[in-house]
Amino acid sequence: MGHPSGGGVIDFTSEDFWSGTRRPLDQATGLPPVAYTGDDFFEVEQHRLFARSWVAVASASEVAEPGRLLVRSVGGTSVLITRDRDGVLRGFINSCRHRGTELTSEDCTVSRMIRCPYHRWGYALDGSLVASPLFDEVPRADFDPAELSLLPVRAETWGLDVFVCLDEATPPLAEWLGDLPERMAGYGFDGWVAHQKCTFDVAANWKLITENFQEYYHLAWVHPELAKVSRVRDHYRYQGPGLYCGQTTTPVSSDERDDWLVLPNAPGLDSSDSVSGRFVAVFPNLTLAVLPGHAFVIRLEPLSSGTTREHCTLLLPSSTPAEQYGDAAAETLKFWIEINNEDIDICERSHRGLALGGAPPGPLSPRFEEPLHRFQNMVADCMTANSLADGLRIPPGDGPDAGPRYGCGPNPALPSIDARRWSATG
Repeated sequence: MGHPSGGGVIDFTSEDFWSGTRRPLDQATGLPPVAYTGDDFFEVEQHRLFARSWVAVASASEVAEPGRLLVRSVGGTSVLITRDRDGVLRGFINSCRHRGTELTSEDCTVSRMIRCPYHRWGYALDGSLVASPLFDEVPRADFDPAELSLLPVRAETWGLDVFVCLDEATPPLAEWLGDLPERMAGYGFDGWVAHQKCTFDVAANWKLITENFQEYYHLAWVHPELAKVSRVRDHYRYQGPGLYCGQTTTPVSSDERDDWLVLPNAPGLDSSDSVSGRFVAVFPNLTLAVLPGHAFVIRLEPLSSGTTREHCTLLLPSSTPAEQYGDAAAETLKFWIEINNEDIDICERSHRGLALGGAPPGPLSPRFEEPLHRFQNMVADCMTANSLADGLRIPPGDGPDAGPRYGCGPNPALPSIDARRWSATG
């Protein structure tokens, strides 16, 4: 429930609240301002959306080695992510089974045991209780260490990132992602390494940031330099069935700037991946900008209704020669930070307009903002469903007949997965 400034109560979990979102694209409007600026909405969203979704929490490289322990907040719950000695990824609630103490407050590396700082109870990396000092000096007949393992949390990896889900009823990650793993399999993400990381705090709601990433309507005016290598006329949809929104630039141009092309291509790319830039927003909080020779990944961490922390990582294929890690990688990262700073500025302006003006939601552009309609309906599903086991709809992908609606002609380097799918359904 929420309380608007004019009084009364808004039920954010009611379909009535989402009526503009549920309309067909050519009749739909954007989200109401309160969905971005309301503290009450943010609190409901944390429980209904983030506590039940597959949330990106880290780069896979951050927890590649056994004993590395990451601390993340998911839907207001503190979780630990690690790998056990067998290399199995594990997730746990960050709370000791003795009296609930926080086990660690920051990322760290442990040798063989996760120790509670209060009474030194110790847990193996698989979560089992292996030490309870002095507890048996006066024995308890009902004390069974096997029943006091750390509380498990679902944790999986795909590609470049680690995902966590707190809700056992939510469909598995493979179903969540749909065809995305197959769609992007040619990049061989398992062999990519994090080259450099940076963090930005943004005075804007997390949805504004991912929505900005999902559309290129703003490209020519907000990113005049980016528009030279990612031209509006070279944009196409990159969406199959799955909880993500995607677009591609084909070809990536180097007519005026070659910032995106100074690094060597990953090995084995096909004729489409080798000439294209893929821009994918994985619901809810991950954006992937994947070029033939690098990826710039942003993980969004909502801090409040009006503040989001961006965790940015530049990743390179492991095949990239060491000498390319210097000037070429620095040039690429500098370009991305310039673009990201432009996005931060416009997203903060957008948030201020919603918070201080609050004009009612306007119409979405069928050509440019179909991914927003797709994304906003995912948000609506999470907010209205009693369970994501059956209340979450996997949106279908685009088809060959969608081109005229989107205002562009045939993709000159159609992704192979779309070529196969469309020929099978044509």
